[in-house]
Amino acid sequence: MQALSSPRWRGLLHPLNFAGLLTWLAVAATLRFGSDALAIWRWGCAAAFLLAFLAATLDDRPSWHRSALLLIETVAALSLIRLAPISGVAPALLVMLAAQVATSWPPRLALPIMLAVNLAMYLVLRGVHEHPALVVLIFAGFQAFAMLTTHYARSAEQARDRLALVNADLLATRALLAESSRDMERLRLSRDLHDVAGHKLTALRLQLRALAGRADAPAELALCEQLSAELLGDIRAVVQSLRDSGQLDMDTALHALAAPLPRPRLQLQRANEVHISDTGKAEIVLRCVQEALTNSARHSDAKVLSVQLQSRGGKLLLTMEDDGQLRGEPRAGNGLTGMRERVAEQGGSLQLQRAASGALQIRVELPA
Repeated sequence: MQALSSPRWRGLLHPLNFAGLLTWLAVAATLRFGSDALAIWRWGCAAAFLLAFLAATLDDRPSWHRSALLLIETVAALSLIRLAPISGVAPALLVMLAAQVATSWPPRLALPIMLAVNLAMYLVLRGVHEHPALVVLIFAGFQAFAMLTTHYARSAEQARDRLALVNADLLATRALLAESSRDMERLRLSRDLHDVAGHKLTALRLQLRALAGRADAPAELALCEQLSAELLGDIRAVVQSLRDSGQLDMDTALHALAAPLPRPRLQLQRANEVHISDTGKAEIVLRCVQEALTNSARHSDAKVLSVQLQSRGGKLLLTMEDDGQLRGEPRAGNGLTGMRERVAEQGGSLQLQRAASGALQIRVELPA
């Protein structure tokens, strides 16, 4: 059950893929028509197309093996069109192929590919059909509709993902700015208490001490002098407390950053001794975690991103690792390169390495 709940297996139930399966079933229902001697070849081509279609559905990211699978689909569909010209339904498989091509490549590449496929279909039908150009034209219209539908659906999904990332960035930045504003307000209050109330209480205490030193001074003056000393000490303690509490709430900001994303889920572990008061350093931590979330969401099937904040050897250590699988050696793309540059500006370092689980692990060290 856990395997079936993975994003890859759920892709089989995508509406476009489900429509493709129904199309294949419709084509398969017509395979009994035609020469019985070629029936095994018709079913073989149909089975090859279906297996390649399902395999390509499990991983919809452009890659060489997905391109090979689409090529197998093309050959199987054209062969079936040649072997089953009577029903006239087999070209519908190329409509399924057109939708997959539109998913894999941008329109400037998808259109020439499908033009070449339709030219091949015309050559295949020319010897077995009376009107091959008409058949190609009819199914080319269906292919165009499928490609446009897939393209706009894909664009809408990408826009939704980009909007979710921007919204997460805004929420995290707002939380960080709100905490920074509260920190500035605490600092202002501590200064006012120290400079105004503290100064006047010190002057009052000195006056009370001078009056209490006279021979005719009442006993209440000594008590007033003692109370003023205690009040001055209390104010100094409040001022110190306000200054010491000026720490940014990184937990709230980081969780706000990950909240809008469907996956991966953020698992944050922050050591008790780790406190960040510098907004510049907090911004670096925020952007590093944001880039790690983006990488896991786009290039991995990870469900959880583990983030650890520790203080070690006078440095702030940020470790990020998801539960996905790294393909090949770890390489820094534009996002990770930008992250490394941000860290270097703060006098820190960034390392990429493969974790024991096979996932990408990112370690960032910043001056404490």
